[in-house]
Amino acid sequence: MIENLTLIGLALLLLFIGAEALVRGSASLALRVGLSPLMVGLTIVAFGTSSPELFASVKAALSQQGDIAVGNVVGSNSFNIGVILGLAALACPTPVHSQVIKIDAPIALAVALLLPFLLLNHSVGRVEGLLLVGGIVAYTSMNIVLARRQARTGAADPTGAPVPGVSRHWGMDIASIVVGLGLLVLGSSLLVDSSVALAKAFGVSEAVIALTIVAAGTSMPELATSIVAAVRKQPDIAVGNVVGSNVFNILGILGVASIVSPLRAPGVSTLDYVVMIGFTLLLIPLLYTGRALHRVEGGALLALYGVYIFVLWPR
Repeated sequence: MIENLTLIGLALLLLFIGAEALVRGSASLALRVGLSPLMVGLTIVAFGTSSPELFASVKAALSQQGDIAVGNVVGSNSFNIGVILGLAALACPTPVHSQVIKIDAPIALAVALLLPFLLLNHSVGRVEGLLLVGGIVAYTSMNIVLARRQARTGAADPTGAPVPGVSRHWGMDIASIVVGLGLLVLGSSLLVDSSVALAKAFGVSEAVIALTIVAAGTSMPELATSIVAAVRKQPDIAVGNVVGSNVFNILGILGVASIVSPLRAPGVSTLDYVVMIGFTLLLIPLLYTGRALHRVEGGALLALYGVYIFVLWPR
């Protein structure tokens, strides 16, 4: 068991370093070929922090471990709101851009409501996966259109995303991308295999491990990004990073994973979907109250997540 915990810790470190290298290399290369910092922030940086979830879920799908693939996404979405936004609000009361309140948060809720319907038979097939991927393409296109419109009108960057700068040579960008992808592949494989072994050692299901340890671990890039953004008074990225990640987790990650291999997830229960939807639903009125997340609300989110883990783990 100690060996499995050590390997999980190593896997999470590899995923964190890999995601950072991938985001920096991709963002620098995109800026070098003429994309605006705003578009890079809305696409590469935002989705790059979700790359550990993507690689872990695809690896689980290839290994026919649907509970881990789906549980990782469902658990990450709950963790993102309950823990990451809770800690960000405790670190610094977090104002929210109107676009997140009016557009992105309702989309995140609609996507969260869609997932249980797709999984009524505890499976997601390739056709459903294609529809989900189409959804993330549409969502990304919408954000790019909004970014261009705001750039033309001189509006502020709605994400506040701290986009990495351009490196000294394009070769460094390519090397960073290749190394990042390699570390993500290695880390995701190690994380999934060690998590399965840990589940057997603890005598709990793969779904519970995915909903807790795997979900929390693969959300570390979002956690680091949002906490640092909140402390540095960049509230749009602190909140927008989480909301955008939740949309990408369902549409992009489950879409790609189910195209690679149809998923079956009988171990992820109705409670887990209800908690994910409940956190997403709760987020909208919390954002509307004063258009900010305050410390009391952050504490409440953390407490609710703690209750969920207390109820979940014995299962």
